[in-house]
Amino acid sequence: MSAVLETGTSKERGVSKRPLNPWKPAKQAKAPKPISRGIGSLNGKWGYLFIAPFFVMFLIFGLAPIVYSTYIAFFNWDPLNPGPQIFNGLDNFTNLLTDDRFWTALWNTLDIWAMSTFPQMAISIGLAAILRSKFLKGATFWRTILLIPNITSVIAIAIVFGQLFGRDYGMVNMVLGWFGIPHVDFIEGTTSSHIAIATMITWRWAGYNALIFLASMLAIPDELYESASLDGATGWQQFIYVTLPQLKNTITFVLIVGTIGGLQVFAEPLTLGGSMDGGSSRQFSTLTLFLYEQAFVNNKWGYAAAVGILITVIVLIVSLINFFITKKLAGEGSE
Repeated sequence: MSAVLETGTSKERGVSKRPLNPWKPAKQAKAPKPISRGIGSLNGKWGYLFIAPFFVMFLIFGLAPIVYSTYIAFFNWDPLNPGPQIFNGLDNFTNLLTDDRFWTALWNTLDIWAMSTFPQMAISIGLAAILRSKFLKGATFWRTILLIPNITSVIAIAIVFGQLFGRDYGMVNMVLGWFGIPHVDFIEGTTSSHIAIATMITWRWAGYNALIFLASMLAIPDELYESASLDGATGWQQFIYVTLPQLKNTITFVLIVGTIGGLQVFAEPLTLGGSMDGGSSRQFSTLTLFLYEQAFVNNKWGYAAAVGILITVIVLIVSLINFFITKKLAGEGSE
């Protein structure tokens, strides 16, 4: 009787009770949208406006020159000629591969890169290990000092190192004379000039890379050193078996960036050699200096563009070789 009254009451109220369907869950009321204020209230599309300056600058100063250089590499391009340019196909590339000056510039570049990159990395890691020491006083001061060579003008560096490596009164030759070694003409010799340029590059960038390695060393957990110390490892063993394995990614990064910069070295040989033709025996001629010579001295813009394309290809090949070698060494060290 009460069920009938209940049913009647519900019908009178206009509410029909239906049995719940387990296959159709009950609808939940939508929660009200929170009121956002400030940057969160902006539409997501506004993000494109904030990142647009980078892409605009890249398109104008990055992608456009690459496309334009690739285009003129297939022409005998003369910027002073108002008429149509002469299309010569792959002649610039074939002539370049048979040009002895190009191979000399390539060898000089690789030689300077090898002389500067590997000693520079060893010095940078050593400086970073010293700066990481808890017993070093005035660490902030020494870390700041390391950046001074990097912000110094290249011309000023070339003047100083030109005096240091002078043939008659240079300090380097003076020290060599103390050991009975005859004076070396660092400017005219091929290998000696490469040593002088590599020393300039190492002095300029060793401190900068040391700070990169220092940041990576500071991220290494102290527990690893404490465990190694409890196992009886000396400081040198901790450096070899704890620090260096933890730096493998940073070493790969620094090596690849150093390769890109080393194969594009330009200011140091130009300022130290003092000429755009690469010196008496082209001992200062690097790939970028050879490119500059062809474009602005010989007025061969299409030929210079072909040099630029080959420089890009060489940088990619050497960087990939460095990447796979360091990756393999890191994999062997982790086993």
